[in-house]
Amino acid sequence: MPRYDFRCRTCGDTFEVSRPMSESSAPADCPAGHTDTVKLLSTVAVGGTSSAPAPAGGSGGGGGGGCCGGGCCG
Repeated sequence: MPRYDFRCRTCGDTFEVSRPMSESSAPADCPAGHTDTVKLLSTVAVGGTSSAPAPAGGSGGGGGGGCCGGGCCG
């Protein structure tokens, strides 16, 4: 079940609430009983390794560079 972070505007406490996604926008009371709370934006960490092979040609970038795609602009 997802967890959502809230901050109490009255006491400044930050707390988490576990609830279904269908109730994600519902208000939450502070553990101290205050009702003036705001939902915080959560950050998501994505990590791991890719199982896809590296592209041919080394760095995986396009060919060349500059304004002409690697050719001489003479």
